[in-house]
Amino acid sequence: MKVILEKRPKSPIIVEGFPGFGLIGTISTEFLIKHLDARLIGRIRVEEVPPIIAVHDGGAVEPVGIYYAAKQNIIIIHALSALNNLEWELSELILRLAKDLKAKELISIEGVGSQTEVQDPRIFHVSNNKSSKRTKAAPTEPLQEGIIVGVTGALLLSKGVPITCFFAETHSALPDSRAAANIIKVLDKYLGLKVDYKPLIAKAEKFESKLREFLTKAKDVSAEKNKNSPTYFG
Repeated sequence: MKVILEKRPKSPIIVEGFPGFGLIGTISTEFLIKHLDARLIGRIRVEEVPPIIAVHDGGAVEPVGIYYAAKQNIIIIHALSALNNLEWELSELILRLAKDLKAKELISIEGVGSQTEVQDPRIFHVSNNKSSKRTKAAPTEPLQEGIIVGVTGALLLSKGVPITCFFAETHSALPDSRAAANIIKVLDKYLGLKVDYKPLIAKAEKFESKLREFLTKAKDVSAEKNKNSPTYFG
């Protein structure tokens, strides 16, 4: 596993998002890349897992890409693949990158499970950056109790780099664009990005509409199948 960089920005803020519950990290970082016009400046090569490459708009997409928004001096680490059993090594690699570039702060984005569906998902935060007062300006709640796993959990145990983690409440393992939109809303206030998060909400509504249509059709097909099935009683 190694980092390959074509450009080395000085003292950036690093935002990372890996696939997790609701795919919050992946959706949020992808949205940031597009809306901040971030450019690909590197990648994390993970030779320990088989190469699975997505193709989008006719081109290959990096499994773990490193993007840079020059105007905001923000590096975005965007991951499409979950790297199971490599979380400790990956977190060490990200921390080394943050220290080498003298990053001002490392921001981690995750989803946290909710037992009920919510229309306006809450955002929680955990931070080791005691000097930062920006979380008070962002619409978040401190996470008082919970279990944090994966890269984010490993990062929170580290020292030497200010780290803030944002968790979006989501009730489903399905992609949750609405919860990701609330993360973008928080980051907008936290970092002063002036990013419009409404397209993500529109995307969520479109996805939910398609999902409802799919579930209705699946229910109808199942009912029709049961209706036509032979019975051995009566």
